[in-house]
Amino acid sequence: MTDKNTQLTSTISEDNKLTLALTDIAIPQPSADEVVIRIEAAPLNPSDLAVMFSVANMTSASQSGSDVNPVITADVPAQFMPAVKTRVGKATPVGNEGAGTVVAAGSSPAAQALMGKTVAVIGGGTYRQYLAANVRSCLVLKDGTTAKEGASSFVNPLTALAMVATMRAEGHKAIIHAAAASNLGQMLNRICIADGVDLINIVRKTEQETLLRNMGAKYVVNSSSETFITDLTAAIIETGATIAFDPIGGGRLTSDILNCMEVAAARDMKEHSVYGSDTFKQVYIYGALNRGPISLNRNFGFAWGVNGFLLFNALGKLGTETVVAMRKRVADEITTTFASHYTHEVSLAEALQLASIASYGKQATGEKYLITPQKSN
Repeated sequence: MTDKNTQLTSTISEDNKLTLALTDIAIPQPSADEVVIRIEAAPLNPSDLAVMFSVANMTSASQSGSDVNPVITADVPAQFMPAVKTRVGKATPVGNEGAGTVVAAGSSPAAQALMGKTVAVIGGGTYRQYLAANVRSCLVLKDGTTAKEGASSFVNPLTALAMVATMRAEGHKAIIHAAAASNLGQMLNRICIADGVDLINIVRKTEQETLLRNMGAKYVVNSSSETFITDLTAAIIETGATIAFDPIGGGRLTSDILNCMEVAAARDMKEHSVYGSDTFKQVYIYGALNRGPISLNRNFGFAWGVNGFLLFNALGKLGTETVVAMRKRVADEITTTFASHYTHEVSLAEALQLASIASYGKQATGEKYLITPQKSN
């Protein structure tokens, strides 16, 4: 362990500016139940970008400083400032999860047991070189698992597992998932195949259809196809899916899903009802790839719900025993079911290059960035 510790921060100032910069901070000293982790790998997830960019207009971004210590600034539209007033003037550390080696440990037996281990960690501020974390926030990786392999052990794996657990807890029997060719979508596909759960994958490109079918997906529908509504309805009829998870958010997709569910449910109705079928249909929105309004064309009766889906809230509802089992499964299957593949690896400084931001800011399917804080430029 060196005496240098650098972290990536995001700050919004009163003059409507977002600043992304690298800040030198002290090496943390662990309390009794904490460990210090040398962060060696941390993924760039959409949830990280939400903290990093906030409501700034990144098309206005400019770069200053040096290659070693770059600074990115961008404009924050005035109408969005009230929504981020609690962030104004505060340097917010970025990074929800990561992995690395425990290089110092507190005095408790639980902390001491992690000394020298490779662990994954969640809790914020992982885009830094050294992080102090409570032992409860750590997941010990199996011997031989690298930090890169374990970097994405929490957000996507636990979200995918929580979707399946929520389906079961709420009495549904099959799932619809949008943006299904994503890293998370591929994990969910592998989970559902292994667990015998029917999954309808919604994609928007032919090559994404091919990707998922080659992974064993049985139901794949293309939202760009002229037959999308017909294809989605047919898949719902075959699977009986009445719950969906949508990371897109804006637009008409949520409405289309609910309408197709209603058409499928109405096939079994013996008499017409102005209230629609009594089959409850649920769509959870867990992302904002489209930040526009959610448009609902109300042709799906009254037995429906549209809710937000946040991982930590979902885990709280599922209970400790279920979450512990999920974490163990992730550790056991991190290189198979929950494997993440990265197309780019960048240092902290390289993550603050305009070219990099333009690339990972698109959140394109098949493009996933990994930050390696120990990498020199």
